[in-house]
Amino acid sequence: MSRFTIHDDLSAPEGSLPVIKGALASAGQLPNLVGVLAGSPAALRGYARFAGELRHGILDVPTKERLSLAVAEHFRSTPGVKMHQRLARQNGIGIDEVKLARNFASADEKQDVMLRYVGHLLRKRSQPPAALQEEALEIGWTEEELLEAIAFASVEVFSALVNIAGDVPVDGSTEESRQLRAA
Repeated sequence: MSRFTIHDDLSAPEGSLPVIKGALASAGQLPNLVGVLAGSPAALRGYARFAGELRHGILDVPTKERLSLAVAEHFRSTPGVKMHQRLARQNGIGIDEVKLARNFASADEKQDVMLRYVGHLLRKRSQPPAALQEEALEIGWTEEELLEAIAFASVEVFSALVNIAGDVPVDGSTEESRQLRAA
C-alpha cells in the first residue's frame, strides 16, 4: 500500500486535474506515479512538462527504455523495473538485453557506451572520464543525444525516488490499494 495517496480525477487537488485529465485521455488509465504526484500540483506539472518535452527529443524509444531500466534498477524501484521491462520487450528489446540494461550495459556497442556514460554519472556521482565522452562521440552519439540522455535519466531518477519514498505499488494494483484504504 502506498505511503502517499494515489489520486484520481475525483480526489486530486484542483491544480492537478488538467494533467490528470490529459493523462487519462491519452492513456486511458492513470499510472500510479502520476496519481501520487497529483498530491502536489507543482510536482505533477513539473514532471509532466519535463517528461513531455523529452518525448519530442531525438533519442529513440529502445535507448530510452534501456536508460529507464538502468535507472530503475539502480534505485531498486520495483514499479519502474516492472513497467520498463514490459515496455522494453514491447519495443523489441530481448530478454538478455533487458538484463544487461538493468546493469548499465548492452551487447550493442553504441548502446553500451551510452549506458556506461549515464551509469558513471549515477554510480560515481562524478564527471565521466573524458575518454568515455570521446568514445561516445566517436561511436556516433552526438552532444545533443548525450545531453538528452542525461535529462531523460533525471526524469527517471525523480520517478524512482517518488516510487521508493511512497512505496508506490506496481501499476495495475491501484484498485486493490484503494479498496484497502477505503475499508
